[in-house]
Order: sequence, then structure tokens, then C-alpha cells
Amino acid sequence: MERDKKSSPVSDVGAWAMNIISSVGIIMANKQLMSANGYAFTFATTLTGFHFAVTALVGFVSNSTGYTASMHVPLWELLWFSIVANMSIAAMNFSLMLNSVGFYQISKLSMIPVVCVMEWILHNKHYSKEVKWSVVVVVIGVGVCTVTDVKINAKGFLCACVAVLATSLQQISIGSLQKKYTVGAFELLSKTAPIQAISLLVLGPFIDYYLSGNLISDYIRSISSGAIVFILLSCSLAVFCNISQYLCIGRFSAVSFQVLGHMKTVCVLTLGWVLFDSQLTLKNILGMLVAIAGMVIYSWAVEAEKASSKVTTTHTKHSLTEEELNLLKEGLENIPIKDYELGESK
Repeated sequence: MERDKKSSPVSDVGAWAMNIISSVGIIMANKQLMSANGYAFTFATTLTGFHFAVTALVGFVSNSTGYTASMHVPLWELLWFSIVANMSIAAMNFSLMLNSVGFYQISKLSMIPVVCVMEWILHNKHYSKEVKWSVVVVVIGVGVCTVTDVKINAKGFLCACVAVLATSLQQISIGSLQKKYTVGAFELLSKTAPIQAISLLVLGPFIDYYLSGNLISDYIRSISSGAIVFILLSCSLAVFCNISQYLCIGRFSAVSFQVLGHMKTVCVLTLGWVLFDSQLTLKNILGMLVAIAGMVIYSWAVEAEKASSKVTTTHTKHSLTEEELNLLKEGLENIPIKDYELGESK
């Protein structure tokens, strides 16, 4: 699979569509699987381990059949990335357990400015005024339609901070590792997934027991066929979700993934109202409209920034500074002019 740097608009839209559809699908499947009215599978961390195990299996089959090539990435980089990614997953689950839903949503929204600051610190990346304002609009819109009760406690706040920092760093690392080692999205995922799968399947049951007070071994003894079907569905959707996440971040940026990724929030709220009779108030609708407007402005601002960057680059390539012109002039004056007919220098 080729590096996805030079991608067509169609494939870009396809990557975003795959991410949104698979993410919304996995949320709906997990809601049925984990809710008390569904199959009461309360082992979120272990389920994530299943997700990465299936993703690793798909990567192994892909490499074995020659569909993708196994690219070299140092083991220490993979281990470091996996630790950060697993810390993100565990901290998110703890944050959801210890905090109110409203504060949990606020912590997720804070990832956008945190990613911006971390990219500025790590990669000296700057953003235009239009991009910054569009991010503010998206955060306000999503905040209006999702944040309700806000309760803060010390443990929950600490877990939320770790979750935000780890998730932001993990998403930035996805893009930087692809660029650093010239490796495609799926090739990188096929290398990180096995490490994450093993560690989450080993540690996941203990984390889930602490969070829910239930043992997965007790659940497995009486598991229903319906629960198995939804676990397999969740794992299948996770493969597409993981691949599309790496694709989108590799082609665009972690900030774009966070901003445009909130379209999933809008879709989840809408589908929850359609499929599960969830309440959808005027406040929710207005918030969604503001968020969508912010995403449109963000897309325009990013494209404008790219166009401006191209113009600046082109101008730099085809223009000489005053110092360069003086050097060129001096060089021409010092070159002796030869009379080739007489073989003499004038």
C-alpha cells in the first residue's frame, strides 16, 4: 500500500466517510452491547483489546498475502506509542466513570486546543486566525448540544487531564510516525495493533473489574449468542474505524481529525433520536447547526491556508533577494569576457 500523501479528493472523502460511518456504527453497536437494556457487557477496556486483536489479525493476513508490505519502524517507537495509546484508553474509561457526563464531554472538547498547543510545541506548527476562530465555533457548538450537568472532583479531573494529554499525543504521533518512517496508515496500524492487543487483553480484565466490579470470566460462562454477534460486529467495525483514523490523521492532521471528527457527535445524537427515542431539544439542534457551521468554516480556512502557503512557496522559488542579486551581479562583473575567435581575454 502506498504512502497516502498524494491523495485524490475522492479518496480523502472516502477516508472521512469510512471513519464517520464506522465510528457511528461502533457507538451504536456498543450501546446495544453494553447497556443494561441490551447485553450488559460492561468490559470496555477488554473489548478494545478484542478490537485491536482482530485488527492485528487483518494486518497479519494482509502482510502474509503480499497485499501490504511490512515497513521497518523501530520497536522502541512502537512500544512508546502503544503505552501512550493504552494510557489514553484506560484514562478515558476512568474519566467517564469518575466524572459527570457533562465534564467528560468538556474534557473531550478540550482536546482540540490541546492538540493545537502540542503541535505548536512539538512541531512549531502555526495556525491562521481563521482556523483558530473556526475551532472556537466548533467547540461552542458541540458544547451547547452535548454538555449538560458539570460536576468536578479531584480524581476525575486528574484522569481527564491524563486522558486528554495522552489522546492528543497519540493522535499527533500517528501522523509524525507516518512521515518520519515513510510508512502508510495500514502498515503502521498493523505494527502497533498486536502490541496494543496483547497489553489490553492482559490488563483489560483487571481495569474493567475495578471500573464495574464484574469479572469477564463470569460473563463468558453465560454469554448469549446475541452478545457474541454484537461483539463480532463491534470488532469488525473497529477494523475500519482504526484504519480510517490512521488514514485521516496521516493525510490531514490531528487537529483536522478532532474538528471534523465532531461530525460523528452530530450523527450519534441524530441517530440516537431516530433509533433509540433519545430526547433532542431545540438546544441540541442549535448546537449541532453551530458545530456544522464551524466545521464548514474550518474546512474553508484550511484550504485558504494551503493556497496561501503554495503562493508563498512559489514566489520564494522564483524570486531572488536583494543580497542574491548583488552577489550575482558581482560574479558576472568578475568573470573575464573571452574573445573566442582570437583566444584572448578582454
